[in-house]
Amino acid sequence: MQQLLYRSSFFLITYPSFCIPVSVLLSSSRMSSTSPPTSCTSRLRRVTSCSDNPYRAGSDSAAWTDSTRSVRSSANVPRACSRSDRADASSGDVGLFVKLRMRRPSKPLPYPDCWDSTEAYIEQLLEFVTTSDTFQILCGGVHILDFFTNEPGLFQTVIPQDWQPYLLKCEPMKFLDLLMRDDLDKALDPQPPESLLKYIRNIRKFSLAREFSQKKEKLPKLTRMVSVGMKPKKIHEVSNFANYVDTLAKDISAEYQKDITHFVDFGSGQNYLGRALASSPYNKQIVAVEGREHNIIGAKELDMHAGVAEKPKVIRNKKLWMQKLDSMIPEDQLDEKALKRRATNPATISSEYVPDFRPRSEFEAIYTPEEGRGFIRYIKGRLESGDLTDVISQLEQDPLAEEKGRGDPSLMAISIHSCGNLSHYGIRSLVLNPRVQAIAIVGCCYNLMTERLGPPTYKIPYMRPSLQALNGRVVRESERRDPQGFPMSDRLCNYNDDGIRLNITARMMACQAPQNWTEAESDSFFTRHFYRAVLQKMFLDRGVITRVYHNGNSAKGDGSVQSPFNMSTNPVIIGSLRKSCYKTFGSYVRGAISKLTTNSEYHEYCDIIREKMIDVTDEEIARYEESYGPRKRELSAVWSLMAFSAIVTESLIVTDRWLFLKQHSELVQDCWVETVFDYRESPRNLVVVGVKRPIP
Repeated sequence: MQQLLYRSSFFLITYPSFCIPVSVLLSSSRMSSTSPPTSCTSRLRRVTSCSDNPYRAGSDSAAWTDSTRSVRSSANVPRACSRSDRADASSGDVGLFVKLRMRRPSKPLPYPDCWDSTEAYIEQLLEFVTTSDTFQILCGGVHILDFFTNEPGLFQTVIPQDWQPYLLKCEPMKFLDLLMRDDLDKALDPQPPESLLKYIRNIRKFSLAREFSQKKEKLPKLTRMVSVGMKPKKIHEVSNFANYVDTLAKDISAEYQKDITHFVDFGSGQNYLGRALASSPYNKQIVAVEGREHNIIGAKELDMHAGVAEKPKVIRNKKLWMQKLDSMIPEDQLDEKALKRRATNPATISSEYVPDFRPRSEFEAIYTPEEGRGFIRYIKGRLESGDLTDVISQLEQDPLAEEKGRGDPSLMAISIHSCGNLSHYGIRSLVLNPRVQAIAIVGCCYNLMTERLGPPTYKIPYMRPSLQALNGRVVRESERRDPQGFPMSDRLCNYNDDGIRLNITARMMACQAPQNWTEAESDSFFTRHFYRAVLQKMFLDRGVITRVYHNGNSAKGDGSVQSPFNMSTNPVIIGSLRKSCYKTFGSYVRGAISKLTTNSEYHEYCDIIREKMIDVTDEEIARYEESYGPRKRELSAVWSLMAFSAIVTESLIVTDRWLFLKQHSELVQDCWVETVFDYRESPRNLVVVGVKRPIP
């Protein structure tokens, strides 16, 4: 017990933000379960209901505070009391001390404080996403392309009737404030419908907190050489995450007396994170796994620039080298200097002399293992699962593996914004590979995830199938039934005997960051979405696309009423256009037609676009804009609701990943989710952490 007291006191000094005093621990262990210890913080005022602000929670790493619009809303950002659950995490003083030795937040998921337990939050979250008609409609039930392809229109069809007058009256940014920032218990002008307020409270309370608490101690600053090529966003991410995984590795070493020897970066790209970790002060052994050869080549050039690798030195006999160069050029093309060299130094070069004419960019970087310094190993390959057998077999031949005291490799899988299923591979690696001792994975690009459960069934009436674009990928994602796709956990796969699905529309919306939208940015992309929706209507009217009927319905089949839930239109990928194309609707239509008929990527569909759209007149375009222009506010309101609701979609995806680790409790000692970046800098800021049980 004395030894535990000593170690815990040391941990308190080392990590004060993750500990509470020993005296409080001793007294809290004797408290009743109805009187947990509390820790309250307040910025401007304190509230006790999670409905006031969902983007914060009672953990050291939770909560998001809006400052994008600080002038308007900094005084309206409530902070709630955080209630610690450390006292009921284990029984007795010893259990409390042991728990505090590992750096982790007070709750395994950063859910709002209104929830009594993690299980209560998860159970109600799953019930909400599977029973709320409004949520299912806004998250996967409708697509902005079909906003005007039905009459009376998407707004009138899918938005509750009592919401519509308020949404049309409320200014776009004021509506965003209502969704994410306003205190709903105060009087609002104009007063929203009670059913809308109830829906907003539900989305808020089911949204994981996103606030990032910066460490009090100053982070090691990336050197100018290491940060070459990084934008401010990337510098923020790399600086914080490098320090995070370094601290996590030290805690694992202290807890289990097992050092992490290598850090495996899933989808390393230009290896910004690995380079920072391999440099001072971290000096880690990095395994950068990347599938694209050009990324590895670029990363090695940056390694040489940063001093992590050496530039190869090429020693040439300058005289013989210049003679060889001159001999390769016809005499009538030699310049004056070359002619002078040839006259004063007749060619005496041997035919056996072969000079190295390669440019510096083609020389391989030299990586020299050295005790106490970082080292980077690149492994080219496209990961298709979390199985790292090939990677580990190469590491066992690592030149550093035979160093005294190093022993077998002990790995931590890491990643900043691994796209789609790559995050799943990183998380699965903890349970598939005995050598992987921990993971710290930050995901992104949820739209690139595949679907594990296949197309939706009749039990999900509002979910659109993931349609194939006429000029896009051939295979329907929803028909793949990919075992590596979403959901990962058995709980979501088997929920209510049918599982929980997210189509590509829902997953795409989960990539939005509505809390960061400014007025100028909002107006810009509302306009772009409006133009695209009207163009889709033009495509339909002119026969470029056709209606697609779901669940076997047809235009005259069973006599069912046509609605957005049984009908949609063929997607057509346009992508980005020149900025000038977004100045007017006319310029947008002309730019889109030009791209679709001239771009080589769309050659299979060029003839159809050319035949159907080439004769469209400016007068016809103006008529469409005049007809649908007054309804732009309808689109911006629906898009705002979709993006706001999708915050819960992202929370569901992250919760599913945590549940996957939790279900493997025989292998996983501990797992949690917390924020590692400032949401304003990097909205995909939730890291999934897992630590393996020590081998007895």
